[in-house]
Amino acid sequence: MPAKKIAVVIGSLRKDSLNRKFAHEVIALAPPSLEFEIVEIGELAMYNQDLEENGAVAPQAWTHFRQRIKEVDGVLFFTPEYNRSVPAALKNAIDVGSRPYGSSVWSGKPTAIVSVSPGATGGFGANHHLRQSMVFLDMPLLQQPEAYIGGAANLLGPDGKINNDSTKQFLKKFIDTYAQWVETNGKK
Repeated sequence: MPAKKIAVVIGSLRKDSLNRKFAHEVIALAPPSLEFEIVEIGELAMYNQDLEENGAVAPQAWTHFRQRIKEVDGVLFFTPEYNRSVPAALKNAIDVGSRPYGSSVWSGKPTAIVSVSPGATGGFGANHHLRQSMVFLDMPLLQQPEAYIGGAANLLGPDGKINNDSTKQFLKKFIDTYAQWVETNGKK
């Protein structure tokens, strides 16, 4: 059976972000039943319905992003927490993918969320705020295990790799459970 294609959407735009580092670490722990592609969101213009109505052609970055999400079997989000919510770039990507109304590229794609933060709460607010959007977008969302990675900077060594066995074991359990979630809830 071919591997399921999973889009990895990282809410932090920083090249050296903690979320990006953890995304790579989770990908490395994943079973071979999943194949990952990081889908960048930094070039997406802020969503404005006027840019694709009344004969206007949607920005190329929007079209390319939507096509990439359409082609995958599931989505794995990594998000930091900004002011108890998700970063604007991530919310914008969600909005771009959900429009035009009735043509959402997100619908039916099994998803999971990992929130990564240097703070103690592990991005709890962002994680739950993003969960609200997933319900509306009709994305089957992995409920357990929930992944809140707090104190994240201390869990990575100078090489950017996880330096904590219990964190590595937890993330392995998380990604293995997500692989089963995709198999059970994905389109056949």
